[in-house]
Amino acid sequence: MKNKELAAIFSRIGDALEIKGETGFKVIAYRKASRILEDLTEDIETVAKEKRLQDIPGIGSGIGQKIEEYLQTGQMKKYTEVLSSIPEGLLKLLEIQSLGAKTIHLAHKELQVKGLEGLKKVIEDGSLAKLYGMGEKKVENIKKGIEIYEKAQERIPIFEAVSLVEDVMEYLRKVPQIGQLSPAGSLRRMRETVGDIDILATGKHGEQIIRYFTRHPGVSRVLAEGKTKGSVLISTDKGERQVDLRIVAESEFGAALQYFTGSKAHNIKLRGMAKDKGLKISEYGVFRGQKKIAGRSEKEVYKALGLPVIPPELREDRGEIELALKNKLPRVVNLSDIKGDLHVHSDHSDGHVSIKELAELAQKMGYEYIAICDHSQAANYAGGLTPGRLLQQIEEIDRLNKTFKNFKILKGSEVDILHDGRLDFGNDILKRLDLVVAAVHRGFKKNVTERILRAMENPYVTVIAHPSGRLISRREGYDVDLEKVLEGAEESGKALELNAYYDRLDLNEFYLKKAREKKIRISIGTDTHYAQGLKMIRFGVGIARRAWLEKRDILNCLSYKDLVNKKF
Repeated sequence: MKNKELAAIFSRIGDALEIKGETGFKVIAYRKASRILEDLTEDIETVAKEKRLQDIPGIGSGIGQKIEEYLQTGQMKKYTEVLSSIPEGLLKLLEIQSLGAKTIHLAHKELQVKGLEGLKKVIEDGSLAKLYGMGEKKVENIKKGIEIYEKAQERIPIFEAVSLVEDVMEYLRKVPQIGQLSPAGSLRRMRETVGDIDILATGKHGEQIIRYFTRHPGVSRVLAEGKTKGSVLISTDKGERQVDLRIVAESEFGAALQYFTGSKAHNIKLRGMAKDKGLKISEYGVFRGQKKIAGRSEKEVYKALGLPVIPPELREDRGEIELALKNKLPRVVNLSDIKGDLHVHSDHSDGHVSIKELAELAQKMGYEYIAICDHSQAANYAGGLTPGRLLQQIEEIDRLNKTFKNFKILKGSEVDILHDGRLDFGNDILKRLDLVVAAVHRGFKKNVTERILRAMENPYVTVIAHPSGRLISRREGYDVDLEKVLEGAEESGKALELNAYYDRLDLNEFYLKKAREKKIRISIGTDTHYAQGLKMIRFGVGIARRAWLEKRDILNCLSYKDLVNKKF
């Protein structure tokens, strides 16, 4: 159905005409056509085919001709003509709450505003408030609208986005009418940061579901509340986050989920494939002419194009479609393939959970093992262990391991790489460990590459921790040549870490792919200091999937026996 596409086009034409300063019949006609098409229950393509467009109350011959033009060509000359004559920055201003097309026209005509920065300037200097029909109160509302808009443009850490969407989905599942439910967008593709939060659902009485959604206890403001779509701001400890819910028909759910998951580049490639096969693909389904041949599930949609279902994390148009056509997609790692967490801190250093408690939590997660990797003595700011304290920890782990059945605690350490590349413990200590995770924690600008390469020469080092040292929210990382680090890992047989802590996710997917090409093993660790942090492993797995990593690429997929015997 093209109803909503056309409704949006006519609405945007009305906006654009108002920005240009036009008023009266033309603007009213386009806005009316938009409302009619938004509420029309019949498929507009069927109506047009049956020559019944002008039977729709409110649709005249002019609007009818434009509808037919779009349905036949996929374009509308009037739409292109109107939008091309307006600065793009002005059109973007329409996305700001409390800012209408008439106000944009006035600000552009009288104050030469061409975009957001210009608008903020005339608000700041007071000139916008002095315009006819404005005033302080209206300007204050526009300022609030700008704040909301800019916050919505901020990218959200994946951990925060997932936590929020899971809370909202749990809330929605309490509605008896709800059917299928799934996140979409970049969150479903597990990007390390998310632009917006989209949820897709099916269910009877969509208007009631949307009403329930907008009454979520965390909602601070309702931005939109319609029959099939709702948009709200939800307060979190990081500020307000926008969440959108869309209700679709069961028969369209798979097509809509595929479409709204993206990525844009992936979808463009699929549309091209569909066209070559004489098909059309949209959020409503896959069509051959007027006949819908797929749409209920993603499997149906991809099958109609001669493809297996491509995992969401791979949908970036980086060759995944070409490999899928040859049935050569990588069998990317699943969360269920992970047998243990290989970087966890206990209360022996700066963690907040005992080793015994960590072991019990790991067993509840279905793990076969967990690696305790507390800080070494140089990290005195983090309660780093002296050699004596580490030996005591080893004894405690040995005692605990005797009490478990089909589970083991690995004796490990996150050992500092010192300024000259030496390790913080001598080999007499390191050789007693199952896992040595070597890490840079100081001197980020001091010969980091050389220090890491020297650490790799130590026969007892298993893994290089968080190799770039970045913190996504606030730090670029070390002054390090990661290409040389990859070469060093390839030559020495050392593993590199994919640190699953959401603000690290280090290595990133670009270098993980390079590591995969060089057959370098990857170790996933949450680096957690808290009990709940163990669940961050899924973010590491998500990034691993985005990098096309398979079980054979990841140490965590090995059995305990193979891992401690270094069979990799």
